[in-house]
Order: sequence, then C-alpha cells, then structure tokens
Amino acid sequence: MTPPPPAALAARLPGARGRLTAMRSLAELTWLRVGGPAEMLFEPADADDLAAFLAQLPADIPVTPLGVGSNLIVRDGGLPGMAIRLGPRGFGALKALPGRRLRVGAAQLDARAATAAAKAGIAGLEFLRTIPGAIGGAVRMNAGCYGAYMADVLESAAVVTRGGEVRTLTAADLGFSYRACTLPPDWIVTEVVLRGRPGDPAEIEARMAHALAARAASQPVGARSAGSTFRNPAGFSSTGRADDVHDLKAWSLIDAAGCRGLTRGGAEMSAKHCNFLLNVGGATAADLEGLGEEVRERVAGHSGIELSWEIQRIGVLAAR
Repeated sequence: MTPPPPAALAARLPGARGRLTAMRSLAELTWLRVGGPAEMLFEPADADDLAAFLAQLPADIPVTPLGVGSNLIVRDGGLPGMAIRLGPRGFGALKALPGRRLRVGAAQLDARAATAAAKAGIAGLEFLRTIPGAIGGAVRMNAGCYGAYMADVLESAAVVTRGGEVRTLTAADLGFSYRACTLPPDWIVTEVVLRGRPGDPAEIEARMAHALAARAASQPVGARSAGSTFRNPAGFSSTGRADDVHDLKAWSLIDAAGCRGLTRGGAEMSAKHCNFLLNVGGATAADLEGLGEEVRERVAGHSGIELSWEIQRIGVLAAR
C-alpha cells in the first residue's frame, strides 16, 4: 500500500511537546550513513510526552523506534509511518542507586553507562564499554560480549507500549535469548535499572581498558560500520549465554567461503574482521544489504549454514 504523503500524515497526528519533522533524513542518523528519510520523525521531550503522543496516535500509523543507528541499515526508499528517536536530554539519565545498581536512560550510550558504573564502584557492567549504541537498543538486542549479556544485569526496564501505556518489565518479562528479546517491535524502552556487584573503580577501569585494546586490535573500529553483521550460529540458552555445545563463529564461516574483503559498490566485508560490513565510500543501502545477502549465499553454498542478520534492516527499497 502506498503511504500517505507527509502532509496527510501530519494532519492526523496529535500534539506534542517534542519535535515532529516530516521527511527527516535518516542517513545522517545512522553509523553507516545510508538510507532514505523517515516519513515523519518524532523526538519526544520526555517519557510523559512519548506516552501521551502514542496514546492518541491513530492505530493504523506504524511506529518504528530508532536508537543511535549503530546497528541499522535504513533502506534507500525510506521509512513509512512514524519513526521515534529518543534524545539524551529527556532520556539520558545516569544515576547510581543503592545496592550496586545504576539507573540509565534508554538514549544513554552503552559506553557512558559502563564508565559511570566504574566510577561508582559497580562491577559487572564492563562489557558495555565496548558495545556501540545506546541502552535501549542494548536491551532489545540483548547486547553482550566476553560472556556477559544484558540479560545478566537487567533488573527492570520502563517501557511505553504502542497504545501509550507505561509499564515496568523484569528480565523474565522480556524473554531474553541470543541477540533478541520478546519486546514487541513498536514498544519503546525509556529507562532501565542495571544491577552489578561491588568492585574497585581502578580495577574496573583496567578491565575496560584491556577490552578496548583487544577490540581495537581485532576490529575495524575507525571504519564506518554497524558492528557485527551476522549472528554466530551457535547454541544459546534462554538467557542468551552460549551453551558451549557449538563453537561456530560467523567470521570463520565468512572467511572460509572466501568473502573476506568482498566488495559491492561502496560496500566491503572488512579485511580486518570479515563479519564487519563497511561503507568505504559512497555505498548505498542497497549495496550494503546486497553484499550481505551475497555473503549469506556464499556461506550457505560452502558450509550449508545459513547466517542470520544481526544488523537490523528497515524501510522500503528505492523505486527503480
């Protein structure tokens, strides 16, 4: 179905204290710097503004939450309906709580949450230091590395449903699994409480520095990427932790299929870490997604294993 023109959509929207922008370019809001515009972008002033807006938004208008675009390809034809992006002013809380806990707004960067935890002597959140993106996305994707996941540290999450209802969910409510949870796609995380354990700030900082150095040595951290492209095809428990039954790594399957350094237009599978999809200059979203699909086909042909995308791909293809 052809989406309504922006003026027609705008006429149906409720009032809000936040900012509403028609045909807002999303390429500049994603780390890969590609993609078409959002038909309408809403940047709410705070959680109350978000809840009130969604409560009045007509039910037939699709809603797509956006984070900081660190793990995202927006297709070249753009994003129909209502995109919602939380900003740090209204959703950037960072506060240490009793019991080695940390309250974090969904728009707060993962790395800053980890640094704040270290200063407060809260251990167990170090893994967030090397994960690109913001806390809301980390919850939705059950982000993790080095054997630790959001499922391990999340005590509660405040969310706003598509109908504007405010709820507080536990980790069990979210149904975490490997790189996923059961949160409906149009529900929006606004704030979380993370629980760690007592730790010495200097020792926590040292562990984070070590992890950052290891990441820089093995990944193209200075390149324009969206992090890991494909999920590891391993067995995982319901909490998202590896069960050690399988030890398959996406990068090794990609490498064995001869895809290291493979290119399409301005897109490239990194020669340094071949599970990183890069925009090396002038790539379109179609270049990036097309290259990823070519890699999936080659890996399936070589090993019989079908890789699953970890990068989120949203929107519509450009008209030919």
